[in-house]
Amino acid sequence: DVQLQASGGGLVQAGGSLRLSCVASGLSFDEYAIGWFRQAPGKEREGVSCIRSDDGNTYHVDSVKGRFTISSDDAKNTVYLQMNNLKPEDTAVYYCAAGKSYSLRSSGAVDYWGKGTLVTVSS
Repeated sequence: DVQLQASGGGLVQAGGSLRLSCVASGLSFDEYAIGWFRQAPGKEREGVSCIRSDDGNTYHVDSVKGRFTISSDDAKNTVYLQMNNLKPEDTAVYYCAAGKSYSLRSSGAVDYWGKGTLVTVSS
């Protein structure tokens, strides 16, 4: 079975940084894109970033470009999301996700969801 274990959320002030981690098991990074979605109160779940470990291709939604960076450590079966210069609008539950699609940009492309980790950014 596939498991995606997300961690690293917390409460930070605007301008601060967090690093989220997603440890994946039961799937091959060669076959799945791994990504991060987030859902804020009153908002739809949004694709934030994803990575294809076999070729290193990455995607970041425009609102986080230049601030968030996704990376992977294949030896540790782990994907990271480094979040810098956090803004209050980044506050959301962040979900690690995996899908067979080359790039995870919508929830419909997700085959597996991990449990969310809460990121709260105060003003």
